[in-house]
Amino acid sequence: MSMMGEFKAFAMRGNVIDLAVGVVIGGAFGKIVSSLVDQIVMPPIGMLTGGVDFSKLKLVLKAADDSDPAHKIAEVAIQYGAFINTLIQFIIIAFAIFMVVKAINKLSNKQEAAPAAPPADVVLLTEIRDLLKDRQA
Repeated sequence: MSMMGEFKAFAMRGNVIDLAVGVVIGGAFGKIVSSLVDQIVMPPIGMLTGGVDFSKLKLVLKAADDSDPAHKIAEVAIQYGAFINTLIQFIIIAFAIFMVVKAINKLSNKQEAAPAAPPADVVLLTEIRDLLKDRQA
């Protein structure tokens, strides 16, 4: 089998395609959660904390120097506010995934718990067997 044939067989396997779909949907879900955190969750939290915009919180280690236009020195800062936003996004994503996995597990447990009914011919043969046993006794 040629290299292209092997690659085609690999790429068309179900798991690879499922993974690709999951990555695309996960990326879109990440954008939704980022928007949820930045535009819905954080503004009320900022209001409760006195109008603080968490995304702007930082610890400046070295201030920017704009005095010499030829040699601009950028600010060096630890942006812990952005980290707080990212942490909240992670918690929301983790909780959403937890809820989805919990729902899937609940559905799969219900399917496993329900025993399959035997086919009609097996039921009929069982009844005939029981009748024959009763006749012999």
